[in-house]
Amino acid sequence: MHTRRSARTGPVLAGMVLAAALAVTGCGAGGGSASSADKAVAPGAENARSGAADGVASGAGGAKSTRPSKVTGTSVPAGSHIIRTASLTLQVKDVPKALDSARTAAVDAGGYVGDETTTRDGGGRERTRAVLRVPTDRYDAVLSALEGTGKVVERTAKAQDVTDQVVDVESRVTSQRVSVARVRELMDRATKLSDVVALEGELSTRESDLDALLAQQASLKDRTGLATLTLSLSETPLKDAAKKSDAPGFLDALTGGWDAFVTMLRWIAVVFGVVLPFLLSAGLLLALWLRLARTGQPRRPGAEAAPASAGSLPVAGPVREEGGDED
Repeated sequence: MHTRRSARTGPVLAGMVLAAALAVTGCGAGGGSASSADKAVAPGAENARSGAADGVASGAGGAKSTRPSKVTGTSVPAGSHIIRTASLTLQVKDVPKALDSARTAAVDAGGYVGDETTTRDGGGRERTRAVLRVPTDRYDAVLSALEGTGKVVERTAKAQDVTDQVVDVESRVTSQRVSVARVRELMDRATKLSDVVALEGELSTRESDLDALLAQQASLKDRTGLATLTLSLSETPLKDAAKKSDAPGFLDALTGGWDAFVTMLRWIAVVFGVVLPFLLSAGLLLALWLRLARTGQPRRPGAEAAPASAGSLPVAGPVREEGGDED
C-alpha cells in the first residue's frame, strides 16, 4: 500500500513544483522587475540599476565629472544620456556648394546624411533641406562649421535628458533575459507533453517582451549616440528694412513732392468724375430753359405792319410848270 501511494503522489508533487516555478518566474517577468528567485540567480540586475543611478547622481553633484555644452550653455554630467537635436536655416550664395560642405562635415565627423529634399522657387533659386546625423561628441564642432557656411537666418537647439529611461530599460532587459533563461531550464527538465506546451507558450510571451525591450534600448542608444541636425539652405535674399536717415535729402523731397502732385491729380480726377454728371444735367436744363424763354416772348404791335403801310403810300408824279404851254 505504501508503494502505491508514493507512486500516485509522485506526479502530483511534480505538477505542484512545476506550477510553483511558473508562478515564480511569472512574477519576475511582470512589471519589468525580478522576483526573489530571479534576484538569487542574477543579483547583478538590481546592482546595475543602483550603480547607474549612483553614477548619475555623483556626476551631477561633482564639478570634475561635468563637461560644458555650447548648445545649452550649461554643464552636462559625463555619465548622462542626452538626446540632442538642432535646426539651422542658412542663406547662402550657392546651395549645391554649401550642401557638399555640410555632407563633408557630417562624414568627417563619423556621421551621415539622412533625408534630403531640394526644390526651386519661381525665380529658379534652389532650396534644400537635409537631415544630418553626427556623433554627440562632435555635435558642437559640426554645428559651428555649418554656421560658418552662410548667413544664419534661424537657429534652434534642444537637449533632452533620458538617463533615467535608459537605466530603467537596461534593468528590465537584464531581468527579462534571466526570466527567459529560467523558463528554458524548466523546459529542459519537463517530461510531460502538457508541461512542455505550457512552457513553450510562456517562453514565447517572454521572448516577445524581451524583443520589445531590446528595440526600445536600441532606439535610445541611437538617439543618444547620434545627434540630429536639420539643415535648411536657401538662396532667396532676405528683405531687410532699409535704414533711413533722420534728415531727408533733395531726392527724398523731390520724390515726396512728385508723389503729392500725382496724388493731387488723382483726387482732382476723382472729384471731376463725381461732379461731371451734375454739370451735364445743369447745362441741359439751362439750354432747355433758354429755348422755352425765347419761344414764349410776346411780339411788339406794328412791327410787322410797318413795311405794308410804307409800300401803300402814293408816289408823286412829275410837276409840270404852268407857263410852259403858253410858250
